[in-house]
Amino acid sequence: MNWLIYAMLALAIVIVGVSMMLYRRRHWEYADKSLDSTLAACRSLLALIGHFQQHRGMSSALLSGDQAFRTRLDGKGRDIDGLIPSLREVAGKEGARAHPCLTQNDLALFQFQWGQLREKLTGLSVEQSIAQHSFLIDQLLQWLAALGESRVEVLLVDRCSRGLVRNYASRLPALTECLGQARALGTSVAAKRGCSAVARVRLMFLVARAEALLNQANEVGGQGPKAEKAALAVQEMARVIRTRMLLSSGISVAAQEYFDIATAAVDSVFVWINESGTMLAAAGNRKANDGHALRLQSA
Repeated sequence: MNWLIYAMLALAIVIVGVSMMLYRRRHWEYADKSLDSTLAACRSLLALIGHFQQHRGMSSALLSGDQAFRTRLDGKGRDIDGLIPSLREVAGKEGARAHPCLTQNDLALFQFQWGQLREKLTGLSVEQSIAQHSFLIDQLLQWLAALGESRVEVLLVDRCSRGLVRNYASRLPALTECLGQARALGTSVAAKRGCSAVARVRLMFLVARAEALLNQANEVGGQGPKAEKAALAVQEMARVIRTRMLLSSGISVAAQEYFDIATAAVDSVFVWINESGTMLAAAGNRKANDGHALRLQSA
């Protein structure tokens, strides 16, 4: 009788061991797929953020009287229209979760607000245009930060990866937005050849905020080579604002020249963000390989 009890205990142990191994395998496979799909969603949001920021800057120049931006502005609007549908699958998957980062209703409202902005743009002031663009961009930034915190961080638990996630989904996108607002406002200032007291204070604040975010992002260890290039481009944009826009001698930079300098700074930060995303994907692959090795050991 004892041998039967021992056999049953041994069988129970084997069943538990196999069940645990299968659970871990399913968990690792799910985590791998989840990270890939979440990073793809983040890339779509980042692309939209970049296009909206450029549309805002071009709108500021056009509304300030620089007609050279009209054709480019129309093309940028079409780029945005083409990208928004890429978020529908993301919203659908998120809507099935207990605490979604965005939903189909959120996306539909966003698309409606964007359509309203395009329709009414020519009747807005520069300040109204910047405010309405910034409202939409802030929504995109919130979705991106939520995906980073709720979906990516939990899959990459080491401290270095958490800092990298926060750079990728929060700090660096916030930096592009500071620079983007400074691009829109500064382009208007350059087009008008004059800087009001309100615009002066706002530009000074945006430059200071951008420099603070840049310092925070640089505190994360293991930065790739794109970080230094981005820092230099941001510093050059800040120098132009301080020395060619805010001095008592007046505005000494043309709207197109300033727009190009600011765009180079914003684009360099997006390159840094893309590099951070590549590093996150690599971290996920290392974790997956470690899990595969453990599965082989368990087998």
